[in-house]
Formats: sequence, structure tokens, C-alpha cells
Amino acid sequence: MKIRGERECQSCGARWSYYETGSITCPECGSVRSVGVDERTEHTDNPVDLDLASIVDDLDAEPIDRVAERAVEQCREYVRQRGFIRGGELRQLDTEFVMAVELQYIASEIARSMRVTEDEQQYFLSLVRGLTDGDRPDPEAVPDSLAAARGLAIAAIIDAYRRDLTRHLSEHPDSETRTTMGRFVDHRKRIEALDGSIPPENAEAILDGLIALSKYATGDQSALETARDRLDGLD
Repeated sequence: MKIRGERECQSCGARWSYYETGSITCPECGSVRSVGVDERTEHTDNPVDLDLASIVDDLDAEPIDRVAERAVEQCREYVRQRGFIRGGELRQLDTEFVMAVELQYIASEIARSMRVTEDEQQYFLSLVRGLTDGDRPDPEAVPDSLAAARGLAIAAIIDAYRRDLTRHLSEHPDSETRTTMGRFVDHRKRIEALDGSIPPENAEAILDGLIALSKYATGDQSALETARDRLDGLD
């Protein structure tokens, strides 16, 4: 949606950026009486942190399904507030968002499982800890039983980025970006039709290509070829 990002407090006159705080409440006096004073710009990315410290602390103290349920809720709330346009500027697809979506889907599968295997638990833990230290696990580590959940996560990531990219392209047309994004949408539909059951290495190639496309759309001209190469290797 389009909003006025620069706010002015009607009580004390302080000014601040809604893009940075995500709040209409004055950071100086706490008043909620504020007005936007600049032009409206597209904005979908709110400032939000994904703090999994309590999840990490309880990994050895609580049943895995309960911890997984909490991880699902925290990731879902984080993803709900995230976007890729901040103050009118398109942003790249970032690792934290990718891992949050993946953890949401993997944790949901773990929470529903009647019996969690050691490999499944280990992959779940690697995602939780990876979001804490920024180290994303390799696709080779994905257990076969979780491959479909990870595939559906990739489909969800494609859809999330597509929504904001479409908004951006409505004001900043680029036929190369639009055409290439269309190919990713085709893969998303295919993944969903298969209920996520695609090889992890294929899912990773699609994700790598989407990240490359996001780099191209934000100014890296050389990244378009990388995006197309990743897709060409799958067609």
C-alpha cells in the first residue's frame, strides 16, 4: 500500500520515519496524534525482528512438537509483517526471510508428525540455529520426509516476492524482469501441483534463481543471466 512515511507529532512537533519505526506513535512524547507530511509511497516492509532465543533455550526442555508449534507462530507473524518495498524502493530477497518461511513450513510438518525421526529433528534444529547465527543449512541435509514441506516453502517465497515485484513493476516497468518472473510463477504452480514433492536440489536452484532476479530488479544488471541459467538448467 502507499503511505506517507515521514510523520509529524501534533502534540510536540517531533518528526520521525514510519519506514524505520513502523509506528504512528511519537517516539519523543508517546502521542498517537501524528500526521504524514510527505508524498505517499509504496511500502510493504515493516521493521520486525525474529527472535528465536526462547525457542533455542527450550529445545532440550520441551517436547519437539510444542517447540515446533511456537516456531510456526513466530515465523508466521514475522513473515506477515515482512515485505520487499521500503519507502518506494524495491529490496532484494534476503536470507532471513527465506529461512523464516522454510522454518515455518518445516516446523509445521514437525508439529503434525506422530513420530519425529532423528534426521527430521536435526534439520529442524539446524534451521532454528541457522536463523540465530545466519548459517542456512545445505539442501543436501534435507531429509526425504521433509523435502515436500521445503518445496512448498519455496513456492510460498516465490509468491511473496512476486506480489511486491508486481507492485514495483506497475510504476517501474521492465519487460525482462516481468518475463523472467513469469517463469518462476510457472515453477511455483508446478511445485504446488506436486504438493511440494520436488528434489531439494531443484528447489535450491529455483531459489538461487529467484534471489538472482531480485538482485537484477534492484540494480545488478549481471544477475539476470544467473537467474535465467538456474531456470534453464531445470527446463
